[in-house]
Amino acid sequence: MKKSTGFLLGVVAAALIGAEAGLAAPPARYTDSGPEPLLARIFEQIDQNSWETAYRETESLLKAYPNFRLGHLIKGDLLLARTRPLNRFGEGGGKEAGEQIADLREEAIARLRAYKSKPAETQVPRYLLQMRPDQKHAVVVDTQRARLYLYQNDNGTPRFVADYYIAHGKLGAEKIKEGDKKTPIGVYHVTSSIPRQKLPDFYGSGAFPINYPNEWDKKQGRNGYGIWLHGTPSDTFSRPPKSSDGCVVLANTDLDALAKNLQLGTTPVIISNSIEWLSLDNWQAERQALLAMIDEWRRDWESLDIERYARHYARDFASDRKDRATWIAQKRKVNAGKQWIKVTTGNVSMFRNPGKDEYVVVTFEQDYQSSNLNNRTQKRQYWIKEDGRWKIVHEDAV
Repeated sequence: MKKSTGFLLGVVAAALIGAEAGLAAPPARYTDSGPEPLLARIFEQIDQNSWETAYRETESLLKAYPNFRLGHLIKGDLLLARTRPLNRFGEGGGKEAGEQIADLREEAIARLRAYKSKPAETQVPRYLLQMRPDQKHAVVVDTQRARLYLYQNDNGTPRFVADYYIAHGKLGAEKIKEGDKKTPIGVYHVTSSIPRQKLPDFYGSGAFPINYPNEWDKKQGRNGYGIWLHGTPSDTFSRPPKSSDGCVVLANTDLDALAKNLQLGTTPVIISNSIEWLSLDNWQAERQALLAMIDEWRRDWESLDIERYARHYARDFASDRKDRATWIAQKRKVNAGKQWIKVTTGNVSMFRNPGKDEYVVVTFEQDYQSSNLNNRTQKRQYWIKEDGRWKIVHEDAV
């Protein structure tokens, strides 16, 4: 076989030789469940002009993943390259397959870039500020990189477990309205599980709906429904990066692996347009600063000083159809009948929004005791930055 510059520039130059070329191999701590390790080796062999070795690696790839269309396209190119130089990636797929080849090229680049640029062990997604002890895992999606990251709750610190290639909205991210074919950006959680038997084959091995739109989305006027994590049709290993109507789509094998770690009503799903990574030290500092604000809110509530308590609520605060003024007036009336209040919080979780809206979703168990009333409830608050200070913009029992 002769080396084909066109073939290399189509994928390898874009995904390996270019901006990603100087990156070291992924650290051994990562367990890759998908085809990326084999795929990377194939393109490295092509770059080294080891065409027959690349062909053998492609055969191994297809043996492991028989429905992997990208693998079949690469095999077609390698076979065609035995007879003549190739001018472009996917030439072995025929002249009529232009759009499909473009999709597969994007998939190849997405897979290889993610494989070659995994986050360091000392970095965590900024958004996972704190998981409750009963939240065993968290999911973070990066739509730009077409990647889903799974983190384990290691005594409060997020620890990487695995990452998977995903497809998302045809028209990108930042969903606003029903039918816009975009994937939402925000802090969500898995609400339920729909088994394969209750779904058309299109959704693959199952589906996990998330709670889009959340309270923040509703406050911003966003609508739509039916945003799921789901699989692929039985004859399809994976879909192009931008190919869903807004859902996050995984290969069935990956969804099955992920499903073992999802807790209904509990597992957070953070969907971002591009993940912001923090060092563990910076993550800890940001986490502690917000915990301090929550504790200050709790102590100011206990003080029975309504002005101190009210300063923790944003100008645009609303809860249970009450605006800030009505809410504070009600609290003032309630406090007038109290001799003392004692509030404790436990099982606190904090997840920061990855979008342009700066908010943190805080959920906790609240134990309220006073001179004339005791109760326990689970509360969810949305905290925003207002005038340089964290304040509550929404609050309700969950």
